[in-house]
Amino acid sequence: MEANQNIQWFPGHMTKTKRQIQAGLKLIDVVIEIIDARIPVSSSNPDLNGIIQSKPKLVLLNKCDKADINATRKWVDYYAKNGIIALPVDCKSGRGLNKFVPSVRKILEKKFEAQKAKGIKNPILRMMIVGIPNVGKSSFINRISRQTRAKVEDRPGVTRGNQWYTISKDLEMLDTPGVLWPKFDDQKVGEKLAFTGAIKDNILDIELLAVNFLNLMKSHPTQEFMQRFKLSENDLTDNDSYELLKLIGKKRGMLISGGEIDTERAANLIFDEYRDGKFGNITLEYPEE
Repeated sequence: MEANQNIQWFPGHMTKTKRQIQAGLKLIDVVIEIIDARIPVSSSNPDLNGIIQSKPKLVLLNKCDKADINATRKWVDYYAKNGIIALPVDCKSGRGLNKFVPSVRKILEKKFEAQKAKGIKNPILRMMIVGIPNVGKSSFINRISRQTRAKVEDRPGVTRGNQWYTISKDLEMLDTPGVLWPKFDDQKVGEKLAFTGAIKDNILDIELLAVNFLNLMKSHPTQEFMQRFKLSENDLTDNDSYELLKLIGKKRGMLISGGEIDTERAANLIFDEYRDGKFGNITLEYPEE
């Protein structure tokens, strides 16, 4: 039991967002992209590099506390080989964000020195923050702005609603209200976003989603996952993913009239526990893939 589910994206919304970002690009020096460390490919919009073109970029691998640490290291190395600094962070707790400002300064070091050489006193360098819905952009902004406790007024020349924040005496950040959804040319992208909760469950068949998630877990089971549902190796090998979903429901006593297993309830339980980190630290995408 496996199927691709049709998850829609909205071209009109994308066009508006592109305009907002393009308007802001004229005023900034570096783009900060926040992605989900568990799904770095699926949580990054493939159109972004084309939109920002030659602007330098810093990547924040958010929710690193829920990702496999070895996989995250591989992603950091992957980005480094492509000339991009990537920082593992957890925007809710602030973990790793102490490296954020130094990394921005490193990226903009040459520009900063060039401005000073031209006689520009106290040059201010500006950045733009982008990210798809539910990836942690708001948590990052709240954490950073709470640290600085400074908000800069709206400025002319940018789409209405864009907001500037002062990060330090020589760094400012532009937050654009628009967000970029990835294009779901590959339905697996939308599926992985649904696994992590970036897409609401009620627009999908939750049981099909759970079956496809269990396909991944069967290939790379964690000790926490096995213990959580008291599963054996034979349970994984002897059952397809739908049978495994029913087995998990049975083990948790999710029975309805006639002794039938409530697979919808079991599916919701699986995702609640996965998103709470109760299956251990799990990364669903690797650079070598």
